Order: sequence, then C-alpha cells, then structure tokens
Amino acid sequence: MGIIRSRFMAWATRWYLARASRKGFDLSKMALLPDAALMPLKRDGLDPIQELADQRERAPVSKVDIPFGVNVWLVSGYEESKVVLADAKSYSNDFANLVGEHGASESHSPGGLGFADPPEHTRLRKLLTPEFTMRRLSRLTPGINAIIEQRLDAMAAIAADGGVVDMVEEFAIPIPALVICELLGVPYEDRADFQRLSMARFDLFGGATASLGAISESLAYLTDVVKKQREEPGDGLLGMIIKEHGDEVGDQELAGLADGVLTGGFETTASMLALGALVLLQDQDAFKLVHDDDTAAHGFVEELLRYLTVVQVAFPRFARADVEVGGVQIAKGDVVIVSLAAGDRDPVLGPDLERVDPRRAPTSHLAFGYGVHRCIGAELARMELRAAYPALVRRFPSMRLATPAEELNYRKVSIVYGIETLPVLLD
Repeated sequence: MGIIRSRFMAWATRWYLARASRKGFDLSKMALLPDAALMPLKRDGLDPIQELADQRERAPVSKVDIPFGVNVWLVSGYEESKVVLADAKSYSNDFANLVGEHGASESHSPGGLGFADPPEHTRLRKLLTPEFTMRRLSRLTPGINAIIEQRLDAMAAIAADGGVVDMVEEFAIPIPALVICELLGVPYEDRADFQRLSMARFDLFGGATASLGAISESLAYLTDVVKKQREEPGDGLLGMIIKEHGDEVGDQELAGLADGVLTGGFETTASMLALGALVLLQDQDAFKLVHDDDTAAHGFVEELLRYLTVVQVAFPRFARADVEVGGVQIAKGDVVIVSLAAGDRDPVLGPDLERVDPRRAPTSHLAFGYGVHRCIGAELARMELRAAYPALVRRFPSMRLATPAEELNYRKVSIVYGIETLPVLLD
C-alpha cells in the first residue's frame, strides 16, 4: 500500500511541476494566437493586467480576435459572468466541443464534472456530493492538521541547517497532494517515502497533443488505483462510492471523477497556498492579524480567494443556441470565455478591489465558479487554507523572503495562476 501512495505522490508532484515549469499551458508559443486573446491569462505580479480591467470597463462582453474561424467572446463583468455561469441550458461544457467527436475518446476525455453537461453532470455530481458535505469532510480535519505540522517540521529542519526553504516545493505542493490522498482513500502510511520523492520536471504540456497525452497518463494511473480500491474498498471517496454504487459506476468513469477532484483541488490549492503566503510576507498588517486573531483566518481566506482568483478563466462554454448576454448577441456555436479574475475585481462587488484587505467583509466572489459547475471541493479548499495560514505564521513569525520580490518568477500565461518558486528564510 505504501508503494501506491508513493506512486501517487511522485506522479502528482511531477504533474504539478510540469505545469509550473511550463508557466501554465504553453499558449504563448502558439504563433497564430494574437496577444489580445491571451489577455485573460496574463498578470502583472498578483494582479490581472490593466488591459483586462480596461476591457471590462469598456465592454463587459467583448469579441476576441481569434484567427481560427470561430467566434470567441470574453465575459469580464461580474454580473454578466454570473449570468453565463448559471445558464447550463444555453451553454455546453462537453469535452467533445474542444476536440471534436473523434478526439473525445474515453482514453483522452478527462471525465469529471467540469467537462460534462446535465443530465450526465447531475448524475455524476450526485455521486460526489455526499463525500463533500461538511459532515464527511470533518473526518479529514485531524489529517489536514497533521499534514500541515509535518510540512512545517520539514521546513524547520531545512532552516536549521542554514538552508533557504522553497515554499512551493516544501509547503504548497505537498499539503493538497497529501490531503487528496486522504480524500480519495489512497493509502500513504509510509510517509517517509515523501521525503525521497523525485522533483523531476517533465514536459507534459507542450501543446494540444501533449495535453491529451497527459490526460491519458492521469486516467491510466487513477484507473489502476480504482481497480485496487474495487478489490478492497477503503473509507475514502473512491471506496465509499464503490461500496454504495458498486458496478453502477465503471472504473474509467470513477477514474475520471478522481481526476476531476485532482484537477480541481490539487493545483489550485497549491497555487493559493504559495501566493497567499507571498501576500502575508508582503503585508505585515495581514501577517499580524492572522498571527494574533484566531477568528481572522475565515475573512482573510475569503478575501484572498477573491483577490487572487487563481483559476483565471472558467471552463469554456459553447452556445447551444442564439443567446443575449449584457446586451450582446452571441450566436449558436460561439465560444464564451468567462474571466473569473476580472469579475472578482469588478467595482460592483465593492470599493478598492485592486488591493487585498484582510478585514474586508466576505464578498460573493467567483473564485470557485458559480452555478451548477461551481467547484464541489470549495469547502475542502477553505479547510486547508484556514488551517495552513495561521499555522505557518505562528510557527515562523520571523519568516521573510530570501530574494527580492521583483525577482520572483510567476507563470507567464496560465489558466491556473501561480508562482514557480517562493524562497524564504524562516529566522
């Protein structure tokens, strides 16, 4: 069982670092894609680029100049984004829309909730929902706290030897990866294996073909995990679905659901942990507030989710029929891209949204999406973030950047925004 857990961690870490090393999907090298089309995937440090805010002010629903013979619309206003995200009847999320019917084979389709439409989406979500209730998630609380403490111990050991700690590698990646191990029910009792994991950076995302290959690798690995769980179901998500639904859910479908959990909960939480730590390092008021006030983590996390919105755009929507959004006519077959990051900086949510305010009252942000496709793991992510930030600042009250902030390397063009490394000194 320890071997399964080691394989999961090695694969998951490789998967994350492959994406980080490529600075997200390698869209910047697609010569035919104009720079304007990449605008929603770019940032200036922690902030969306100014052009995105300017575009939202001019036209919250605007045509994107794409040279591939398809109409693409960018939705950047908060209210307009909610209208699109809430409308599962007018728009399709089906994976076949991205690759064509012949490309959407079971071996390549990522499965899960994000690329499914009702009624299939409704059926799949019903399978997962019981495992994401607070009652079920509460069983993970001791494990989450233990994982965080173990990672803080590992960081302290590096610092004790006079080393610089990379918080991406030592803190941000392992916490959500190990939590997902617990959630899915992947055994990992031999935790010492984690310290020996290779951090090799494999190029899995060099264009569309490589992306489909990465999906195939992911599903192949998780199908193997599902088969072992079917032989001996555990108490995690996979085991519970198998116990309750048996052969009603096939191995590939269950692997697709597990892959969706990974996609939604691993890279996104890792990015939030790293970028949130950077916010704390750069904002001493927020650092002190989270350090001193046991009740501050809730509001701080909600503000961080809004401010960072690490998932910059939602899954693409494909118009099923002619539809109007924000006074703009969108034709059947057009592609609609919702900029979650732009929506969460829209002034309709409140004043002064271009800065993080740890005392701001929680907003109805779009960081987890909206409507039927809202992230099912939102509460699990919140649990991890609310536990991790206070534990970090209280364990290392003198923590500081080991390199000038202006020298940090962020992803250049990415769907999930992040930082490549975050070197810190702990004393």
